[in-house]
Amino acid sequence: SFSKDTLIKSDACKNNGLLIPNVSIMFMVRIRNIGIMAHIDAGKTTTTERMLYFSGYTRALGDVDDGDTVTDYMAQERERGITIQSAAVTFDWKDHRINLIDTPGHVDFTLEVERALRVLDGAVAVFDASAGVEAQTMTVWRQAEKHKIPCVCFLNKMDKPAASLRYSIDSIKTKLKANPILLQIPIGSGKSFTGLVDLITRQKMTWQGSSLTYDGPAFETSGLQPSDDPDVLQAVSEARATLIEQVADLDDDFAELLLGEYSENFDAVPAGKLQEALRKVTLARKGVPVLCGSSLKNKGVQPLLDAITAYLPAPNERNHDLVRWYKDDLCALAFKVVHDKQRGPLVFVRIYSGSMKAQSAVYNINRNGTERMSRLLLPFADQHIEIPSLSAGNIALTVGLKQTVTGDTIVSSKASAAAAVRRAQNEAESKSSSQRESSSLALAGVEVPEPVFFCSIEPPTLAKQADLEHALNCLQREDPSLKVRTDLDSGQTILCGMGELHIEIIHDRIKREFNIETHLGPLQVAYRETILQSAAATDTLDRTLGDKRHVVTVELAVHALMESSTSCDVTFEEEVKTQLSAGVREAVENGVESAYLQGPVLGFPVEGVKTVIQHVSLEPGTSAAMVSACVSRCMLKALKLAGGQVLEPVMALEVTVGEEYLSPVLADLAQRRGTVCDIQTFHSIQEHVVSASKTTDLEMWQELRVDQECSNTLTLRGHDNVQVTSKTKSLSQTDRITTIHYNNAEITGNSI
Repeated sequence: SFSKDTLIKSDACKNNGLLIPNVSIMFMVRIRNIGIMAHIDAGKTTTTERMLYFSGYTRALGDVDDGDTVTDYMAQERERGITIQSAAVTFDWKDHRINLIDTPGHVDFTLEVERALRVLDGAVAVFDASAGVEAQTMTVWRQAEKHKIPCVCFLNKMDKPAASLRYSIDSIKTKLKANPILLQIPIGSGKSFTGLVDLITRQKMTWQGSSLTYDGPAFETSGLQPSDDPDVLQAVSEARATLIEQVADLDDDFAELLLGEYSENFDAVPAGKLQEALRKVTLARKGVPVLCGSSLKNKGVQPLLDAITAYLPAPNERNHDLVRWYKDDLCALAFKVVHDKQRGPLVFVRIYSGSMKAQSAVYNINRNGTERMSRLLLPFADQHIEIPSLSAGNIALTVGLKQTVTGDTIVSSKASAAAAVRRAQNEAESKSSSQRESSSLALAGVEVPEPVFFCSIEPPTLAKQADLEHALNCLQREDPSLKVRTDLDSGQTILCGMGELHIEIIHDRIKREFNIETHLGPLQVAYRETILQSAAATDTLDRTLGDKRHVVTVELAVHALMESSTSCDVTFEEEVKTQLSAGVREAVENGVESAYLQGPVLGFPVEGVKTVIQHVSLEPGTSAAMVSACVSRCMLKALKLAGGQVLEPVMALEVTVGEEYLSPVLADLAQRRGTVCDIQTFHSIQEHVVSASKTTDLEMWQELRVDQECSNTLTLRGHDNVQVTSKTKSLSQTDRITTIHYNNAEITGNSI
């Protein structure tokens, strides 16, 4: 069953050399929804820019350093040369519609990758061929694995002197635990990299241009000849034999074909049969096709586009169980919200079934309300094309949905949602299984990670407070990883984000987009507290309010849980539990939970503690609030008797450094309370993983600025004990900037 939509040609994107795809009818089987994911600076945006150029979508090549790429359109992105927000573009390649999302590579913006992968059918993982798998590569790969997304690997920067095909393949095997299937081998290496050999078709592709001015749309394709370089012929023969063997091991049908028709000569298997088997292996996520090239030098991008259409799934090849109950009715997921000054909130949606039309009403299951969609747009980075309708399998941009937020499920009407519920219940009854609730027919939303960095934000004057609150509300709707709360003690507005760079970008956007000059306070480290031993305490509260006397007596004990435990529990002794009413038990639990929020040492949340309520007595007429207050006071007394301990965040730091700089780097890491966990050597480059405190100079470097000699990556590992001093209470992450010189290698980061 094919679904089709009509793309109306428009003049909306003719500015800046943008072209509109000229396809009138597009079947779902020819649609590819893909994302570009990688570690920072692996070449995601450059690869995307080349795809748009070679597909005819743009007339000129953009460059990240020049700040004129299509997908990096924010001012902050062009200034820093990094991707901050995921950007969607739609273009055509050889009768296929490709909806592509370019995602950030920085760990602070991992939510952008998460919500993009939630709605995509396939992904292209880009690697720096000289570095292989890097820290953020593993993070985005785990995200793709969680959503069971088939992937294609692209080894970029093959023109670098240190590029190594073998090392990159090995790192994919060892670090990602994946099964890489090499489809191409490079011709030449480093600056002499001139082309590729396709192992499936045994075709040689060469790009003659070597300068950056060469735009690479044309390349020569020819079959391998006996007169070619013997080393290349030998490498191709061995690599193709390995390719056929790998695919045969992973696909039984292909193995039977080899042993039957081509048992005498495996190498004689047709390219079409091999490609068909490879597609089955990729869609089953048993193997990962690996291609190579150099996006900056415009080499290898066209074969990558061919691989996207050949091996990654169409929307109808992905299994979405819930969608089948809606049949031909609309079912879509809102995965991103962007605020436009003229149009208001723009909501990105992935359409899973049915079709979406402009000027129509839709029902939001999560908000239990109906909204009217005024316009429907096709996304083209920051420029969009208005269309009358769009069918299943596509990504659209809607105008007019003012209440919809990230993760909401959109259907055509409340009646269609009820009909889907009935179908689900009928199926559940026929299978003698439990009936599904209505809420279960909402699509799974986007998982938002917990914030790790905090700071206060203040407007320049009280008159700007309302404007600041409006700006923060808009930004929170766009970015669910940004949390805003009010400190009850100080009354300050607290920003909670994913990192220093994340909050820096938010601060800059408030200034540029909302014209508010705000002040940021120090970023506070997210400490935790625990206890060292067990302790018991008793407390009595006797208060008279008006003509009522409130008397409560509480006895309880606190115990330290296992070191690895990060939770807190509260239990009642059996005798106490039977004596207390449900209301009193709830008041006691509220008092304990309230005490867990503020530890006895520095006032940070408590973890790893179990509380046992041993006795509670109260006089008639005592309010629940008084019970909770007495329990909280008794808890604080017990926690102080148990001996409080502050826990600090422990970070996993991966450092890549030249061998000549290894000794001074290791010495400096040791001085900063870093513990070296692992050291690996490749190409005379030392890579070591360190576990260390986040409150030292080392761990203050959320975004390390380094030169070519040393590169670092930080990830949060957990919390560990910290020695409490008079300075601990005033620790912040922006006290001063320190630059450390290791001979010629310079590392710059935040320091205490």
